[in-house]
Amino acid sequence: MLKVGLVGYGFAGRGFHAYLIDRVPDLKLTAVASRSPERRAQAERDQGVATFETLDAMLKGGEVDLIVIATPHDTHAALAVRAMDAGKHVVVDKVMCLNLREADEMIAASKRNGVLLSVFQNRRWDWDYLTVKKALEDGLIGEPYMFETSILRYRSPRGWRANAEAAGGILFDWGAHLIDQGLQLVGRPVIGVNCDVQRRGWGAEIGSYGRLLMRFDNGVLFGVEIGNLARFERPRWLILGERGSLVKYGLDPQERAMLRGDINAAEEDPSHRARISTELNGLVTEMTVESVKSDWTNYYRNVADALLGRASLIVRPEEVRRAIAVFDAAMESARTGATVRPVD
Repeated sequence: MLKVGLVGYGFAGRGFHAYLIDRVPDLKLTAVASRSPERRAQAERDQGVATFETLDAMLKGGEVDLIVIATPHDTHAALAVRAMDAGKHVVVDKVMCLNLREADEMIAASKRNGVLLSVFQNRRWDWDYLTVKKALEDGLIGEPYMFETSILRYRSPRGWRANAEAAGGILFDWGAHLIDQGLQLVGRPVIGVNCDVQRRGWGAEIGSYGRLLMRFDNGVLFGVEIGNLARFERPRWLILGERGSLVKYGLDPQERAMLRGDINAAEEDPSHRARISTELNGLVTEMTVESVKSDWTNYYRNVADALLGRASLIVRPEEVRRAIAVFDAAMESARTGATVRPVD
């Protein structure tokens, strides 16, 4: 049994991490750190765990093996390095950190202390992402050359996510998932990034709309679009291939089910299933594809398996570092209007 300490008991810590950790038999949440007395009291009621005001206090008295960091984005790097220098394994919520320098410091801390470091890229287990991945692996649309992935909503940012210094900007939340998914799907080096950010309405500080385009060395284009001031949505996925195209609407259903207390009850609206128009055996055909179902718990199952020597770590920090290099390039592009090549 691996003892887990959770730093941060807000929406992500309480609703995501604590819930998923509890579903893994090899993990046991035993400590929570939060600066808020109210949240510490809530954690004691919800989880029956020891609580601490700070990470440092937890490190002194928590007796934990794994630290999970679910705090504002700008605190991830410093907290992770401190925990790893204390000899603890670390999972940090996305986004991993705010720039490449911080990512390199985190990876260096993991290596010098011989501890595991991973990033909570739970959306590698999203139904829509896995469905797209399988359709591409099955060759249903031929060689893909253009991806568009979009999250457009009409909703003001909340809490610290409305603070640009703490959150990093509009692309640093959903964008952490979408960029990671793009890097996984294409699997090639990014040679150029273009980015624009609009700052209007309630998104004036962090950005109300962000558009990022990655160009890979094989010519593939991958566009990421995120907005919080849009009353109409666009497809969650639009992919063009040499023989066909795929379109899919709707968000992965796991979050809603999980926040209601039962991730296993997740159900997808049938109208959100992926649709493909393609050529098969010389005939143009259209089809609806059943979604590939999965479970976000698999992220923590893999972390436990990796720590217990039963499997290799799936979400490795060196992979996520590539996404942070894209973020750095995107921020420079947004400032200058130029196409920027990410640092290797």
